[in-house]
Amino acid sequence: MSYDVASRLWPREGESFFRDRSFRAISQSGPHCVATVLAILTGEAPERFQGRVNTQDPVSWSEALREWGLKLAYCPTDVRKLKHYIDELLRLDDLFTLSYYSSIDPEEILAEPDSQGWVTGSHIVVLHRRSILDPLSGTVTDALEHPCTGHHTKRVFRVVPHYCARGL
Repeated sequence: MSYDVASRLWPREGESFFRDRSFRAISQSGPHCVATVLAILTGEAPERFQGRVNTQDPVSWSEALREWGLKLAYCPTDVRKLKHYIDELLRLDDLFTLSYYSSIDPEEILAEPDSQGWVTGSHIVVLHRRSILDPLSGTVTDALEHPCTGHHTKRVFRVVPHYCARGL
């Protein structure tokens, strides 16, 4: 296989899983964006996921979603800003989680960790079709207007049904 500097995020365009579903934004309480995103995806309370998932382990997030017939599928990305992926995500027109670094300073993102292993903060939001559901504010924003597009990518996952061949 040849080296592809611009790998597609998903191999089949036109494939959709959640276009007809609706989701409600929830405002997080405290530093619980991962638990709140899982709550947005499932319709449950964020507390259901707090202490149950490791915020730095997406496999634990995917395992927590299985009870609702969902799981996460990795999308190949790098640390580029989300604005470099957003058009392709919008063309896919489905359901994703977007994780990004809170800092906009590349030197801070790539810095050596402190004595506790901390480098910089990050945040996660839900992208459903053209809307971003942000647990930090509890709001829904057009994807092209949300400030996350100006931040560097940490992870992008597509939410898929548990039976999908791809996924964690």
